[in-house]
Amino acid sequence: MTTTFSEPFLRVAEHHAARGAEQLEALGRVLPDAPWTADLERGVYESGGLTLRVGLLGTFDQADRSWLWGWANPGFAGAPVAAASARVAEFGRAHGVTELAEPEVDLSGFADPGHAAEALAFTGMGVLGAPGYIGRAAGPGTRVYFVPQDPALRPAPLEPVTVPRMLLTGAGLFGHDARAVVRGYFGHHGAPAAEEPDAITARLPGGHTVRVSFDPLGRIASVDGALSAN
Repeated sequence: MTTTFSEPFLRVAEHHAARGAEQLEALGRVLPDAPWTADLERGVYESGGLTLRVGLLGTFDQADRSWLWGWANPGFAGAPVAAASARVAEFGRAHGVTELAEPEVDLSGFADPGHAAEALAFTGMGVLGAPGYIGRAAGPGTRVYFVPQDPALRPAPLEPVTVPRMLLTGAGLFGHDARAVVRGYFGHHGAPAAEEPDAITARLPGGHTVRVSFDPLGRIASVDGALSAN
């Protein structure tokens, strides 16, 4: 019985961790906290007057404590709404990440299967470069996850003043390799970075420079630089 995610999965997840946290925060600012409906044949999600084009990322069965990717759902296999999750599977096969490639992931061995399901949705979002994901209760014991595919949602811009918070948030999500989190975040934003044994220094768009130092255990010790709003 699997009780943790694999090393290949964690490498991918942490590469996207800080950027994913940034995207989810941006999505949260525009997503209404209101009743919702979804038409999966049309790939449309509606809530509080907001209408978005979405894909079906996956579903979490609380009773079975299992995750089913959208492309493997018998009701939507091959349908346009499942195309995004199929791309996640292609990535998983190409990079040896079984959790992303297999149709169903058994989460019963995890201490918190629901949290593990969120981690799968989060990492799928990152692989797709999507502007967040949406998780909603869809009946007794079932939670469904959508990935926005709407041009109205733009990628979250880098805000220098929020960089320390995003890096620390991302590093805390999986707690595996903080350096990979930092490297991935700067890479997503196209910020040239120089690595030292105990630090990573990057030049951000707009001319800001930030230095991330690590303690002897590899954790983020400090984030320093002239960080201000653009």
